[in-house]
Amino acid sequence: MQSTLQYMKWPLIVTFLGLLLAAFIGWEFSGTMGGMLSFLLIGAVLAVLEISLSFDNAIVNANKLKTMTPVWQRRFLTWGIIIAVFGMRIVFPLLIVVIAAKIGPWAAIQLAATDPQRYAELIGEAHLPIAAFGGAFLMLVGLSYFFDESKEIDWIAGVERQLRKAGSIRGMAVGFVLIFVVLFTILLPVEEEARFMFAALWGIITYLAVDALGHVLDRWGQATAAAGQAGLGAFLYLEVLDASFSFDGVIGAFALTQNLFLIAIGLGIGAMYVRSMTVMLVERGTLAEFRYLEHGAFWSILILSVVMFAQSMWHIPEVFTGLGGAFVIGLSLLSSLRWNRRNPA
Repeated sequence: MQSTLQYMKWPLIVTFLGLLLAAFIGWEFSGTMGGMLSFLLIGAVLAVLEISLSFDNAIVNANKLKTMTPVWQRRFLTWGIIIAVFGMRIVFPLLIVVIAAKIGPWAAIQLAATDPQRYAELIGEAHLPIAAFGGAFLMLVGLSYFFDESKEIDWIAGVERQLRKAGSIRGMAVGFVLIFVVLFTILLPVEEEARFMFAALWGIITYLAVDALGHVLDRWGQATAAAGQAGLGAFLYLEVLDASFSFDGVIGAFALTQNLFLIAIGLGIGAMYVRSMTVMLVERGTLAEFRYLEHGAFWSILILSVVMFAQSMWHIPEVFTGLGGAFVIGLSLLSSLRWNRRNPA
């Protein structure tokens, strides 16, 4: 089994190269040592922000990844990182501006390079539908875990036992999310209601579509012994899940800097650590060793989904979001350690 340092070899290499590139961009933009050091520091802070917001993502990825074939595990960890870094940290912010400003992709890149302030404003204007879509999708991810009747272990027993019983009611998770969507729609200004509702419904539809596709491919793979097809369903699910987790980090990054290239570097570094943590959790069997760690991750997802809904009306600092998730996961880890001490066998 590899040591922790071996798991972190590539993230550390990417960190070194990424921060060097951040310093170079800072020098190009400012021409001063102060500007270079500022870009270097912001790049490092963005990486830490991404890691703190995405640790629960790594745990959930590991839970799904351990059921995939080795071939699809490798594809997720190679193709997946390209999609995560290039797709969500570069292409996604560009697409927001392309749609919001009704300009071409090249014009959006020029805008990011020459007028980062205006670029950040356009990203900010798209925050409402992004929060609605991500909140709805992530809430369904969290609820699907707790509404599972086959779930045998409970961390917060009183609550989780009732949620598991509620899972016997068909469509309960979707109905729960729809209640949340309606409540927040009522609280929003009238002119924002349609945008919020439309984006939230697309979040629900996307989850249901990806979940259904995963089940179809799983059955197809079992029926035809084509295990690779089953891996494709899990791969697609994880990529959409990763995209939903990254919304908060991408939007929050613009509170620190309006430079698209610096954001891509910082969040890309963070994404590399998340992927390596995922591999480490799978290969070391950490989820099995720590009984309640997975529960903490899914509670963290539910908290994040509520925070994303709330961000449609109020500004909630990303530091609070990251620390909140880390706190819940930390509690689940402590509970796991306590259980292990009481049950050494």
